[in-house]
Amino acid sequence: MLNRFSRRLFCTASPRPWLFVGLGNPGDKYKGTRHNVGFEMINAFAESLGIPMDTVHCKAIFGQGFVGDVPVFLAKPQTYMNLSGESAGPLAAYYKLPLNRVVVFHDDMSLPCGVLRLHHKGGHGNHNGLKSVIYHFRGNREFPRLRIGIGKPPGQMDPKAFLLQKFSATARERIDAALQEGVGVLKLLTSKGLTESARCFNTEQKYKHIRVQNMQT
Repeated sequence: MLNRFSRRLFCTASPRPWLFVGLGNPGDKYKGTRHNVGFEMINAFAESLGIPMDTVHCKAIFGQGFVGDVPVFLAKPQTYMNLSGESAGPLAAYYKLPLNRVVVFHDDMSLPCGVLRLHHKGGHGNHNGLKSVIYHFRGNREFPRLRIGIGKPPGQMDPKAFLLQKFSATARERIDAALQEGVGVLKLLTSKGLTESARCFNTEQKYKHIRVQNMQT
């Protein structure tokens, strides 16, 4: 017997699903670190809708639910960051989703802490998780991504060490606020589509970026 999700998903009138993939590293050792904000975005989105993340599918902690009538699949690959594509690639293939319905959430050192950007496509920006995803998407870079700013390492600090550190109290507040902003735009995305959602959201985030820069000068 089909469960409630399956019955709604396979209804002929059901909208095409979205797959949201948050990048990070599994285990308590990495919980709360800068490199794991992709996982945190998945958690925040799932919690906002009461979606349980309680199954394992294609090497990912997995959940599924709806935003209104739109099906959503949520995944946190458990392959470790540098092999994220080993989960994301098979998930997209399993659900036969075009890559424009797959949104990848990831940390980004080129954006100030707590500033977000939603893009239709892009490169990997030397992010090893994105490199793996692109590789397992057969080199295709035309998939949306939600970039989550974590700021740059201070001074001469090793970027790898910076990524695996936890946030300061101030930075933690900015990230928590950003996660809620991300939840909002992702819900809008499912109803309004990527183009309209990204245009409005990125304009708001641009002004936020300017405010953050002014506070730091």
